[in-house]
Amino acid sequence: MSGKFTYLLVDLLCIAFPLAFSFLPQIKFYRQWRFFVLPCLITAVFFLVWDVLFTRAGVWGFNPTYVTGVYFFGLPLEEYLFFICIPYACVFTYYSVTKLLNLPAFHKVATFLTWFLILFLIITGLLQLARLYTSITFLSLSVFLLLVLYKRVSFLSSFYLAFAIILIPFFVANGILTGTGPDAPVVLYNNHYNSGIRMLTIPFEDTFYGMLLMLMNVTGFEFLLHRKMAARERQDVYV
Repeated sequence: MSGKFTYLLVDLLCIAFPLAFSFLPQIKFYRQWRFFVLPCLITAVFFLVWDVLFTRAGVWGFNPTYVTGVYFFGLPLEEYLFFICIPYACVFTYYSVTKLLNLPAFHKVATFLTWFLILFLIITGLLQLARLYTSITFLSLSVFLLLVLYKRVSFLSSFYLAFAIILIPFFVANGILTGTGPDAPVVLYNNHYNSGIRMLTIPFEDTFYGMLLMLMNVTGFEFLLHRKMAARERQDVYV
């Protein structure tokens, strides 16, 4: 795979199937778009600011061979689309899991897993303070997981299952972006700022970066969805 449309094609392929399946009668995710848009935009702003700062600091960069050449604040257009296409695929997968599988909420297991992750992320992040990508990603995710636990959310078990499912296309798409397929990586990482551990061509940190991206979107989606449901229930009480 080569050419200036490589990154753009990855973005479009990531959203194409979730977007098409959003109209299936069993899922009807299109009816929930209004709960997706605002959390997606807020999360995108957070990550884009992070992205701009890291690009300027030399933590990572973008191979001009594989992008269309349209840039805003030093980031290619495809990077902006990434924070729409990937969250859509993630939230769609999460919603489909909750809609179709109707799994019991394994609160104790999810809570134990969350605490384990928090401890691992904090310890590793503090030990790797000199490596910006590792430390900031791990510590940011640990803080957000602590917030989720504090709020006593009920969706963690479904989130972890959806995240496990999304890892399959994640490794395919991220593999292409990091050098599996193209003659060179689309996204160029400076190993001085990460642990140097790779899953094939994918930096180890990318998994947790992706988890934070998905968790922020799912949390916002759930918040707006449940607020709407609560408002509807209050209306039913007064009718």
